[in-house]
Amino acid sequence: MSEPQVPVTGQRTLQVALNGDSSHPAMPRTAEETAADAAACVAAGANLLHLHAFDDNGDETLAEGPVARTIAAVRARCPGVPISMTTFAQIEPDAARRLDLIASWTTLPDLIPANQGEAGIVELSDLLAQRGVGVEACLLSVADAEIFVRRNTPQLFRRVVIEALEPDPSTALADAAAMEAIVTEAGVSLEQMHHGYGIATWDVCRRAAARGHGIRVGIEDTGLLPDGRPASGNVELVHAARTLI
Repeated sequence: MSEPQVPVTGQRTLQVALNGDSSHPAMPRTAEETAADAAACVAAGANLLHLHAFDDNGDETLAEGPVARTIAAVRARCPGVPISMTTFAQIEPDAARRLDLIASWTTLPDLIPANQGEAGIVELSDLLAQRGVGVEACLLSVADAEIFVRRNTPQLFRRVVIEALEPDPSTALADAAAMEAIVTEAGVSLEQMHHGYGIATWDVCRRAAARGHGIRVGIEDTGLLPDGRPASGNVELVHAARTLI
């Protein structure tokens, strides 16, 4: 039996995750590279930008300087396009240190993705929400989805991000369906955005688009096109995603 369709209203979200923990040769790292790539992706149809900042050694960082430079450069090239800046615990595993780093931000993004299973994420989300930053509830597993609905605070979030990260397409699809069911059966009516990992990205995004949800693509998630060929970069991934929505 097919899953029930979700009504489509307004503009669909097409987020591009420009950079992160990836070895793709076209991945932007400097603020200027990221801004140029972001502008090209917006021209291709992306309407939401997800960013990571890198230090002078090319390493991911949550430090105020690189974060501010990256946000400022992208805003200058993409005025009016919302920016979601990572707060990923993998970049700074110490929860107290991560909170201190993010508290020092002077140039703020429009949004942050808050991975619901991470230590210290409630305090971090509260800190940024009090400063006017929107928060996305990111679910990386069924356990994260269960944590999210138990907290019963959907009013604190802009959207729910379903992240089916298993590289096997069948497993990723099952995970996406299970997380979506937990959220919807709890009565959460927030916009949903879905993404996968590797080649499974396209199965997850295809399912999500058919169900009326937003989708995310980008080098952070996959370097492959739907047919398995290597993508030249983020713009080609965005063009492929546009055909789904």
